[in-house]
Amino acid sequence: MSNQTTFKSGFVSIIGRPNVGKSTLLNYVVGQKIAIMSDKPQTTRNKIQGVYTSNEAQIVFIDTPGIHKPKHKLGDFMMKVAQNTLGEVDLILYVVDAAEAFGPGEEFIIERLKSASTPVFLVINKIDKISPDDLLGVIETYRTKHDFKEVIPISALQGNNVPALMEQITEYLDEGPQYYPSDQVTDHPERFVVAELIREKVLHLTREEIPHSVAVNVEQMKRRENNDTVYIGATIIVERTSQKGIIIGKQGAMLKEVGKRARTDIETLLGSKVYLELWVKVQKDWRNKPTHLRDFGFREDEY
Repeated sequence: MSNQTTFKSGFVSIIGRPNVGKSTLLNYVVGQKIAIMSDKPQTTRNKIQGVYTSNEAQIVFIDTPGIHKPKHKLGDFMMKVAQNTLGEVDLILYVVDAAEAFGPGEEFIIERLKSASTPVFLVINKIDKISPDDLLGVIETYRTKHDFKEVIPISALQGNNVPALMEQITEYLDEGPQYYPSDQVTDHPERFVVAELIREKVLHLTREEIPHSVAVNVEQMKRRENNDTVYIGATIIVERTSQKGIIIGKQGAMLKEVGKRARTDIETLLGSKVYLELWVKVQKDWRNKPTHLRDFGFREDEY
């Protein structure tokens, strides 16, 4: 006989190759944008913790950087974050893209999953991109590679089958405490989320011209006296002078558009009007310098 008063809680890691929709899933589940989304790989750099609370359970999701072969110190950091997470959680969601063929990247991740004692769900995302007939083949391919506890096809973008995924996760979790208040959706400070929202707009607007050599440092964030406006001063960090020119744009047009789009999302996040001031600064080769990585929020000692 089930006990309706039982409250469950636990930590769930979302892992997978870059660009399979991990952040899209996290944002959909918590009902708010806390992780940035881009069609460029390796968008997520830190462990983004999203909190989902219902009457029955509280699930703390950890959206890790996409697992890939690192090319610089920032890449090393991202891989350590992703791999360290595997042993710290109650359940692992391995997210794959239904429309992508199984390849070396998937083999790389599954080899690491084999050494984890944590149960793993296979979450096949982007099912809206393939026919239902093809889905059976995708499921069969992955089932031969690893003993997944559950296989759940979803579309994180449209929300298809996500409620069923949440039910399955809740079933697997043990009884536990509520770690965060019911209305809290992330454990990251507001400054972190604000910086991520600005970085997202840079990635969207500059497309191929600017690779992932962009960081954002929120230097000031304060509510102005006598009104409800929040003043935010932030610096966009790039590695080369040419990148600075692209982000500023002709007569400052690109930077103005970044600020306009970011401000809209930040006002939704903070629930108040925002005055956003942006600067662009060149910090050569910052992704390979530990001091710069620490300055921009990538701290290994936290993991």
